[in-house]
Amino acid sequence: MATKNHDGLKRKRRVKLIRPKIQLKLIGSFMGLTALGLLLQFLVLTRYLTEIAVTLPDGGAQLEAQKPRMLLEILGVSFGLILPLCFAVGIMITFRIAGPVYAFEEFFKRIARGEQAGRMSLRKGDQLTELCDHVNAAMTVLEEQQEAAVAEARKERDELRVAG
Repeated sequence: MATKNHDGLKRKRRVKLIRPKIQLKLIGSFMGLTALGLLLQFLVLTRYLTEIAVTLPDGGAQLEAQKPRMLLEILGVSFGLILPLCFAVGIMITFRIAGPVYAFEEFFKRIARGEQAGRMSLRKGDQLTELCDHVNAAMTVLEEQQEAAVAEARKERDELRVAG
């Protein structure tokens, strides 16, 4: 996704871990919840297999013998596929939040340095677009107030020149 930056140049965000600390914290939370869900699934499956084994004619000896290997294989495949997928999806989701946060930081740094910041813009698909709209609306009001103050100061200066 490419948009124009404050200089009017096209830019594309290549780095997916823009704010690694917060992104990895969120991704870790996603993965932790997913791991808990997988463990719960594992426990429920174990319980049902045990119930089935008990009801079988020979006491489920063959199923009981196969159960540990089967459950570990299921658990390994589940964790091996789901957690990396969760990590990748987590990066893509947090990318759409961390990128705008970074853009806001850079925008406000330009303002703090006294530069003309222009209008805040985000890429298509990014989150926090409503916040961006509010920042732009606030900047418009501030610019109008600044222009009015400058016009008033010029008027007073001109009046002083005429009177003096």
